Amino acid sequence: MFTIHPFRLLAALLLLVTLHAQARDYIATAPDGVTLAVQESGNPDGVPVIFIHGLLGSRLNWSEQLASPQLQGYRLITYDLRGHGLSAKPAGTRAYSDGRRWADDLRAVMQAAQVHKPVLVGWSLGGAVISNYLAAYGDQDLAGAVYVDGVIELAPEQITAHPDIYRDLISSDLRTHLDAINAFLRLCFQTPPPAPVLERLLANAAMASWDMQRGVQSMTVPAAEGLRAARVPLLLLYGEQDALVRTGPAIARAVALNPRIQSKRYARSGHAPFLEEPQRFNRDLAAFIAQLR
Repeated sequence: MFTIHPFRLLAALLLLVTLHAQARDYIATAPDGVTLAVQESGNPDGVPVIFIHGLLGSRLNWSEQLASPQLQGYRLITYDLRGHGLSAKPAGTRAYSDGRRWADDLRAVMQAAQVHKPVLVGWSLGGAVISNYLAAYGDQDLAGAVYVDGVIELAPEQITAHPDIYRDLISSDLRTHLDAINAFLRLCFQTPPPAPVLERLLANAAMASWDMQRGVQSMTVPAAEGLRAARVPLLLLYGEQDALVRTGPAIARAVALNPRIQSKRYARSGHAPFLEEPQRFNRDLAAFIAQLR
């Protein structure tokens, strides 16, 4: 039977308590004045890892990664995308439809955090943010990037059609809007998380800007420009049971743009393998970061 020496267990617990105590919150400001809520935890001297959540999410999506002992040696940085969570929610769809604004937001977070060669981890919409960043700024300031069921392009062959849900997300009728949020979030999981987690994520999703939900549906995603020129290691981690992004076509398109891209598929996961199979996901992420050194 596998046992853990009590002194090693105590040391690990003390490390977690110390790192938790070092967590801090601060604000980054985008070029257009949008303020972005940023949080850090983990080892401040470790490899910086910036987690970028998806549509209707926030930093709370990454709870399994922020609490993972495997990842505590890294500098873990999360932020709420514009229109989400505790970040600013500018009015009008123009603040969200131009993908360059999302790239500028990520750049502002990197500058506020004063990071050197971070690893980017983008889920769903967060993948589109990475592609916009690569197109706007290149990869010279990055160590690598991970797409997690990421949106490669807003193309019909890569995105599973749910026209009623996307229509109702931007409905001005509150009941219709909230029901669509519920339906959308449940499509993220092949295996739903525990009820308290799902309820928190539903409440989190209800905070998202309605203008953002209108504007982001026509967001520009220059994947061809961004991915094709990338030279840093890129990894795609996708759930085989994804009901929102079509895993096969999305991976095929990314690899066609950049044959150096590596990919792994999670047979039991839907759109959110980092929550559905967190231990495996955390191992895969840690292994990817380790090989960048």
